[in-house]
Order: sequence, then structure tokens, then C-alpha cells
Amino acid sequence: MTSRITLISPAMNRSLRETRFDDGSPLDPSGTARASSVAGSLRLADRVLVSPSVRCRETASALGLSGVVEPELAGLDMGRWHGLTLDEVMAREPDAVMAWLTDPDAVPHGGESVRGLCERASGWLEAAAGFEGRTLAVVEQEFVRAVAVTVLGAPGPAFWRLDVPPLTATELSGRAGRWNLRLGWELGGSGR
Repeated sequence: MTSRITLISPAMNRSLRETRFDDGSPLDPSGTARASSVAGSLRLADRVLVSPSVRCRETASALGLSGVVEPELAGLDMGRWHGLTLDEVMAREPDAVMAWLTDPDAVPHGGESVRGLCERASGWLEAAAGFEGRTLAVVEQEFVRAVAVTVLGAPGPAFWRLDVPPLTATELSGRAGRWNLRLGWELGGSGR
């Protein structure tokens, strides 16, 4: 049995635009308009899953998708840095930021480590190997990164070397836990 999963990153919002650790802000008007403009461009899925964040839920809605909110698909828990911009944290705690950006086990913010997120993504992928048919999941960019690191068997620091633009799709197909990966094509673009 081959499982097929498409991970969709959320459309643009204030947090993404300002390099802000998710503060629960909604999609901005351009993000909503862009997602709405490509509604219907995705293949039909047997199941639709959504990260619990506001921007993922609103992206799914703008895409015309009705899905089940899956807490396991949440983005990286940023602890006390939640809602701050990277520049703000860098000005207050430069050593902590450098540790976080270089050590996948670091949790200077008191939240979740990159390794912890990758392990959560790995566990989800193990379960997803048993999904029949197509799965579509609207998830945070860092969850897409964690999946890519896991599938490729890349070292933890590779997490920071992957860019996941807003409103892009990453496809996985696999059998018995062995996944193939197709990275980040733009929704509604000619990459399909």
C-alpha cells in the first residue's frame, strides 16, 4: 500500500511577514486572497488534516478545505519567545538564539527543541504510513522542515537550511515507512 501525503504551508500573515514566532494572528488580506485564488487546485484527498494554529486553520478554510484539527501537527513550541520577533529575541538573548540555531537539542525558550519536533514528525510519519489513499495536511513551515529532515535522515542542524515559502506544497509518497519527497511547489503554479 502506498500512502500519499501533501503538506501545505500556511498563507501569509503578520507573523510570517515580521519573522515573528507565531502569535496567533490571522491571515492578512493578501494571504487570504492568494489562498482563495488557488482553491480547487489541489487533488481530492481521502482525508484533510490541519495544524491547530489560526493561520493553518484559516488557510485550509480559504482553500475550501474542511479538515480535522490534529494537535500532533502543531508548529514548534517556542515557549516564552512566543509572539516575539527574531530580532527582539536576538537583542535580548543573543547567546540563547545562537544556541537554539546551532544545537537541535537546545530549548533556551523553555518550549520544544528542534530534535523534539523532528521526533514528533517522525512519529506522525510512522502512523501516516498506514493511511490509505491521499492525505492533505495544512501545517506550519517548521513541521514541513521537520518532515523533510526526518525523511532524508539529515542531521538536526539541516532543519535551519530548509526554506518553506508560504502556500507551497510538499509531497510524500511511501510504503512501509520509506518515503519519497517532492519539495515545495507553489499552489496554483506550473510546478505540478
